[in-house]
Amino acid sequence: MSLQVALLAFGAGLVVAIVTAPVGVSGAVFLLPVQLDILHIPSPAVTPTNLLFNVVSTPGALLRHRQTGILVGSLTRQLISGTLPGVVVGTAIRVYIAPGDRVFRLLAAAVLLPLGIWLCTRRRDRPPRARPIGARAIAALGLAVGTVGGIYGIGGGSLLGPLLVGAGLSVATVAPAALAATFLTSIAGVATYGFLSLTAEGPVSPNWGVGLLCGLGGLIGGYLGARLQPRVPEAALRTLLGALAVGLALTYVVQAVHA
Repeated sequence: MSLQVALLAFGAGLVVAIVTAPVGVSGAVFLLPVQLDILHIPSPAVTPTNLLFNVVSTPGALLRHRQTGILVGSLTRQLISGTLPGVVVGTAIRVYIAPGDRVFRLLAAAVLLPLGIWLCTRRRDRPPRARPIGARAIAALGLAVGTVGGIYGIGGGSLLGPLLVGAGLSVATVAPAALAATFLTSIAGVATYGFLSLTAEGPVSPNWGVGLLCGLGGLIGGYLGARLQPRVPEAALRTLLGALAVGLALTYVVQAVHA
């Protein structure tokens, strides 16, 4: 690996994590274009490489949230109960069935684009949801997102964050829970890909160099981003999350059109 590629991987992870960590998104999904088009990581190896980024980078933000005492809670446990089995199922689907990325990108864009626009334009004086979402509904959402994460290498925060905040929960509540679910889900995903690489054909194992370098950048960026969160108003965080959702949806549309 050249020095230029190493610096690009580290810098991309750093910048992405600083921007996305305050709203509970690891940023792995925004690294996909860099890894596919610039670093030329083959598919499906790009998926475990992205999950490896999550494993290395997410503890930076989690450490900060743990220091503030808002990391452990029922929302975190409910999400993890769904995402962990989901990522194992998604990994097996990716390796043995290999569904087309184009369909997923269009479906994800159809969900994220209107949701992101709504988060950006909703009334700023609307209070967070007073009545909690049911535990079964959260676990089911975690299962679905975990499966998608196992297939496409997105830890799930980019989907969990907008959906839960769109349901009325505060960003401060959702962010640490989504990041914790992303972290544990990604560990399970990397381990599953490693196990399946023993029998599956093709590039199934992660690109360790790129994943680790992106992750080290994300480790620093995630901690810095989590430190910024309490200093940013809730309305601004919601707008940022909505903007990320819109940007991701548009990225998916462009990728699907050119697929």
